[in-house]
Amino acid sequence: MRCNIYNYQYLRFEIGIYMGLAKIVLLEGDLELALIVQEWLSQAGYEVDVFNRGLDFLRNFPLTQYDLCIFDWILPDLNGPDVMNSIRLRYNKVPPIVFFTAHSEESDIVRVIESGADDYIVKPASRQMLLARVNALLRRSATPQKSEMFFELGSLKIDVNRRMLLLHSEGVKLTDKEFDLAVYFIRNEGVLLPRAHLINVVWGSSSKTKTRTLDVHVSHVRNKLKLMPEFGWKLTSIYQQGYRLERVIK
Repeated sequence: MRCNIYNYQYLRFEIGIYMGLAKIVLLEGDLELALIVQEWLSQAGYEVDVFNRGLDFLRNFPLTQYDLCIFDWILPDLNGPDVMNSIRLRYNKVPPIVFFTAHSEESDIVRVIESGADDYIVKPASRQMLLARVNALLRRSATPQKSEMFFELGSLKIDVNRRMLLLHSEGVKLTDKEFDLAVYFIRNEGVLLPRAHLINVVWGSSSKTKTRTLDVHVSHVRNKLKLMPEFGWKLTSIYQQGYRLERVIK
């Protein structure tokens, strides 16, 4: 039956009802917190395996296929990023990885995103917020992969090669940086993207661009592409962290 789980998850998400069929591995050094998070996920219908040490997880990882990994950033033996890098060296296909950490500064978030993680959850996390992030990541992994050069999201169509964007079949005029931002947000739907990371990616790693410049460009992208809840999307500014593009399920 597991061979059909991804198609089934995708159909459930399309109508906004996810049934919690995924299998999640939680690697958390704090045993008390691990038990709380395991209970939250189990109550939501997920199957959860819990490990407290990175080496124990690495020894058991090949035995089971997981749909999502939640890693503590700091563990008693290995750090979460070391575990992530280890499994990515050993396996071609790795499920989405979200890091759990007590650090919330922008520099910390940049480290997480640039390490290759799919998302970032700051401790202490509420049950509602944690489940929302888990659902978003599973939805992204269950959705059929988009072409890297052409995106079609409802009424929004982007041709990356021709640098053309249509909204409701009408062309939308974007500056070069606005276009690059739009494509990067869509390619990373559901991911928290720190401001410094966005500046590095869109303006270049040595850019002296100020965050105010980024904020103005993001505002233009939001307004021109109608990335607002009433149109089925929201491009949200996360205070002191960055931006996240999410679809709104009604």
